[in-house]
Amino acid sequence: MLDPKVKAYLESHQPAILEQLKSLLRIPSIANVEGGMGGEPCRRAAAWLAEYLEGLGLRAEAAAVPDGPPCVLAFSDQRPDRPTLLLYGHYDVQPPDPLELWQTPPFEPDIREGRIYARGANDDKGQLFAHLAAVEAWQRAGGRLPVNLKLIVEGEEEVGSPHLEAFMTAHAARLSADAAVLSDSEFFAPDLPAITYALRGLVAVELTVEGPAADVHSGVHGGAVRNPINALAAIVAALHDERGRVTIPGFYDEVAPLEDAERRQWAKLPFDERQYARSLGLEELSGGEQGYSLLERRWARPTLDCNGIVGGYTGEGAKTIIAARADTKITMRLVPHQDPQRIIEGLRRFVADHTPPGIRASLTVQSSSRAVIVSRDSAAMRAAAAAYEEGFGRRPAMIRCGASVPVTEVLQRCLHLEAVLMGFGLPDDNLHSPNERFALSQLWGGAVTAASFMQHLAEQRQGEKV
Repeated sequence: MLDPKVKAYLESHQPAILEQLKSLLRIPSIANVEGGMGGEPCRRAAAWLAEYLEGLGLRAEAAAVPDGPPCVLAFSDQRPDRPTLLLYGHYDVQPPDPLELWQTPPFEPDIREGRIYARGANDDKGQLFAHLAAVEAWQRAGGRLPVNLKLIVEGEEEVGSPHLEAFMTAHAARLSADAAVLSDSEFFAPDLPAITYALRGLVAVELTVEGPAADVHSGVHGGAVRNPINALAAIVAALHDERGRVTIPGFYDEVAPLEDAERRQWAKLPFDERQYARSLGLEELSGGEQGYSLLERRWARPTLDCNGIVGGYTGEGAKTIIAARADTKITMRLVPHQDPQRIIEGLRRFVADHTPPGIRASLTVQSSSRAVIVSRDSAAMRAAAAAYEEGFGRRPAMIRCGASVPVTEVLQRCLHLEAVLMGFGLPDDNLHSPNERFALSQLWGGAVTAASFMQHLAEQRQGEKV
């Protein structure tokens, strides 16, 4: 059971902790400005966090990242008789557009009906703050932290963490730990906490298709000049067959089949497909591959989606041209064992094979990360499950997630750590959308869970690897 003094501190200091979170939320630390470096607001957010962590009794710094925003590092006193926990978070946020859909300004936190509304309220400032509140409670009420704590808080997660791997590799010795934890995920349902043990990987590319040197008259040259927009549409259409399978040769070669036990466990989850469809404004759900359940298609099967397509004239009225070029952005969500580089090369060959005469096609890779799957029965996982019971009164479900959190793969590969994904958000928190929010009950329950997790790690049998 969590130290009563720590729990009492969290309950009595909620207003002060909430004001600190509001201060961080007011900083518009959008990552994809100034060429991806985040600009002055990201530097300000990093400095704010470093100062805040110093105030909690940690050694903290806003470490420089070449060509990127600072990475905040912080360390408690390190004692050899206690396990070491690495906590990851990110202070950068998505752009708030479209602004007209926000009920209140995105960087002026507003509390309504038990929720705090702001960009970053959930992703990831709010979830990170649940852990920081736990650190504060242990430092000021519990005497000292029950673990050796290390923190890394980056500023470009929302643009694919392009500099994180190099930074972590350079600081690997300082970041070594027995276990890692991050909160950038969510409950399965409002009353059902969840630990995510697998994430899909991501490949993001831009495909450019070019024809004539400039836009040309569609009457004078129509029938002679191949239309790049038509060619691009044909390439995109050819990427799936009638059963929803991706047609890139070799795309599924490395996909491992699901375990029967996982299928049975997921089938028992309280999931209403019709309600899920209605929440998206749809009458039915027909995406993905035929022959798999909806959760299997979302969590454990790879996908390919066209995210946007641009070409030619898009203003009002008619303009009779054949455009010089057309562009599309494509993302592919990968599952464990798929190699992003092999998938990229397969797409390059597919595009080359489907590019007609008179058309030039080029593919630019914007980001890539591998899928991640971790043990469901490690000591750290068991500690997290017990902590959820204390914070939310219920054992968590063990789930996968179709999204990507690239740092999990970097932690696994560069630091040899398997992260415990302790999500505190709710499925309807509007991540990356207008009116992003975070329920205060989730914030405080998450703080108790984070504090309890540290205590459970400390109570692991001496010498047991966590």
